[in-house]
Amino acid sequence: MTLIRVDDKMQQGYTYELTEKTGTNFAADFTPELTPPQMLEMGVFEGHYLNDCQQEFPKEWFTNARLSPTCPDIKQNYFQIKSRLPLSEWQKRGWIIAPDVRGWFQWYCRYYYGRRLPEIDIIQIKRWKAFKRHKAQVIKNCYIGDIDCRKRQRQALLQWAYNPLF
Repeated sequence: MTLIRVDDKMQQGYTYELTEKTGTNFAADFTPELTPPQMLEMGVFEGHYLNDCQQEFPKEWFTNARLSPTCPDIKQNYFQIKSRLPLSEWQKRGWIIAPDVRGWFQWYCRYYYGRRLPEIDIIQIKRWKAFKRHKAQVIKNCYIGDIDCRKRQRQALLQWAYNPLF
């Protein structure tokens, strides 16, 4: 078992244990379509979400990531459109669940990496499943192959590990 120590801008002194091999043994009802490295490579969160967290995760996750080291840049998003609320809004709405102070994607990265926190995992997987309604809306309202249709929803789908290019 591997112990991971977190020491970044938003979280210091947090440690967690990797109890599963990376990318394996997910809950049966959790079937993300994209891995964290794929999401980072495609362009999520304006390239600025995990910049100070690179020591926490495998180096190869960031090899082809679209990053913006100094400030958020929508040009780093796959659809080059802003598609997220500020962290303060997430906090206000109660969407930040400790110990993942950055939200769902941080939880997913840690889950994918091999951390398991059963009570929190259930909550986050339920949130992920609920987000699928956006994919249904894109399918219902867009022609097949028209990736310019509903770009904001498609960017949001990407940021929740759903493939937006169906």
